[in-house]
Amino acid sequence: MKRLEGLRAAVTGGAQGIGAAIARRLAEEGARVAVLDINAEGAASVLPAPHIGLSCDVTDSASVDKAFAEIKAAFGGLDVLVNNAGVGSAPGDGMDKYYAAQAEQAEGKDVFADQTIYCEDAGWLRVLDITLNGAFRCSRAAVRLMAEGNNGGSIVNIASTAAEKGNGPVPYCTAKAGILGMTRAMARELAPRGIRVNAVHPGATETPIYIGLPEEVKQAVANDSLLRRLAQPEEVAGAVAFLAGSDGSFATGSTVTVNGGASLT
Repeated sequence: MKRLEGLRAAVTGGAQGIGAAIARRLAEEGARVAVLDINAEGAASVLPAPHIGLSCDVTDSASVDKAFAEIKAAFGGLDVLVNNAGVGSAPGDGMDKYYAAQAEQAEGKDVFADQTIYCEDAGWLRVLDITLNGAFRCSRAAVRLMAEGNNGGSIVNIASTAAEKGNGPVPYCTAKAGILGMTRAMARELAPRGIRVNAVHPGATETPIYIGLPEEVKQAVANDSLLRRLAQPEEVAGAVAFLAGSDGSFATGSTVTVNGGASLT
């Protein structure tokens, strides 16, 4: 028997990259999966029926609630939520000026290369609204469905090694650190309902964000881990599948780290 047989799952940000790999892995393990993404066409293309792809803008509570109502109509309820939707950068977060200042430093010019100096409210808020607030909105909608069924459930949040090391854009690191705090608080709160809440801590993963980068940049990022390579999305998906089902039934409030030992460098 497949270890997620009979479970109903939703994966946000599931149209590509880590999200699509997670959706496919949960389906392979026997779950019925709703792939949620702002790109509705992309979401629908990830898995065939009886799985579904739905439009969902995690920054809009009405859009989130509509998507979860559609999940209830299609599946009758929900057992697993994977909060994967997130962005590393957004217009106005200062990263373009930060990189330009870094380039000037490399030329020997005496300039500051600090993202915080250049980050505007709009960029800061956009990253947090998608990555952190979006995870809360979807968790709230999922918990309402799980509570209706009274059968417990599992929420898996995708965090990041950047939350621990601070080796990324300031808004992104902040949002992912917030994910970890939310994971622990919800685990404590929802345990009496039988709802487990855990996080997966990926390191740099070979997704569309990295594929277009020059090889020397990719190698520099890869060298931040002990294994000297990027993770594959499927490796992150395996950790999610463990936490989602009965194999992870005594795990809550925990973080599974999948970063090739980057935490030790």
